[in-house]
Amino acid sequence: MHLHIVSFNVPWPADYGGVIDVYYRIKTLAKAGYKIHLHCYTYGRDEALVLNEICEEVNYYPREVGLRHQFERRPYIVASRNSRQLIDRLKQDDFPILIEGLHGCFVLEQLADGDRKIIVRTHNVEHDYYLALARSEKSLWKKVFFLVESRKLKHYEQIITRASGILAISESDAAHFRKIGCHNVSVLPPSHCHDKITSFIGKGEYILYQGNLSVAENVRAVVFMAQNLIPNTKYPFIIAGRDPSDELQQMLKQFGNVTLVANPSEERMHELLANAQVNVLVTDQPTGVKLKLINALYEGRFCLVNSTMVSGTHLKEACVVEDNPQRMLDSLNQLMITEFTENELLRRKEILNKVDTEYDFRNILI
Repeated sequence: MHLHIVSFNVPWPADYGGVIDVYYRIKTLAKAGYKIHLHCYTYGRDEALVLNEICEEVNYYPREVGLRHQFERRPYIVASRNSRQLIDRLKQDDFPILIEGLHGCFVLEQLADGDRKIIVRTHNVEHDYYLALARSEKSLWKKVFFLVESRKLKHYEQIITRASGILAISESDAAHFRKIGCHNVSVLPPSHCHDKITSFIGKGEYILYQGNLSVAENVRAVVFMAQNLIPNTKYPFIIAGRDPSDELQQMLKQFGNVTLVANPSEERMHELLANAQVNVLVTDQPTGVKLKLINALYEGRFCLVNSTMVSGTHLKEACVVEDNPQRMLDSLNQLMITEFTENELLRRKEILNKVDTEYDFRNILI
């Protein structure tokens, strides 16, 4: 019941997608009886004492950022996480290893030739994710970096075929990893803080979009709504998220039915989710599973999404899915006058309870 976990960053505070997934998986496994030996690369985060409360031990390693790693054959996200101290520690026993993301697969390079059980939890098809970043980036230098990194990641990805198993975040990602030759591929949806649905029945009075507003993907989603939804409905919109740019703030000021909530506290975000009538969530990047959608499904009423938002998941069954802007607007206006009933709540519980993630994860480590 001992398990090494290699994390790409310090998973506390659990305040963005990747580290939320890591932190709550650690909590789930510790509760299930695993003794976690956690290894974290530090990257813009301090050591976290709270991790000592749920782990057998916590070790930290500096991420070696710098230009020299950009000229290596390995992808930058891997080359900058190549601690020999970590490898030496892992060699001191034969406990299974869980690597969080392709980022930590230097470990797989060094230790995959023996009988050691090494599982890789994939958070994305990384080369697709970086290609999407390149397409949305305005800075030429950053665009080139993302394109080069995408090519390196696509080549390097073959390393995970040497793993004992893969825990993919979605069905579509799992299909990709099987196609490139990985074996023992399972789907493990994101770990999160919710253990029950708290959605209110009845009706709310506003439409909510929530996300990190400093991320280009989310900014494009807000622009889409500003062009197609906000000016064409009488209902109030709330746009909530971290660090909106001055440009985004100025764009939203032109609409009389929009309230921008910048950098909401955790308590305020829960309140906004609980009291909204409709959560609108759209994306143009079919990568990973969006934790903001999971939060909306567990805490909010209706969720109106595009098909890319639920690509490769079963979550579409709990949402209203539209891709055509006019059909999305029509659905939005209809949902604003529709009561969220007890039957709707029960149906959502059935859908979200379909996958027992703790069972899936424990099973693959046997």
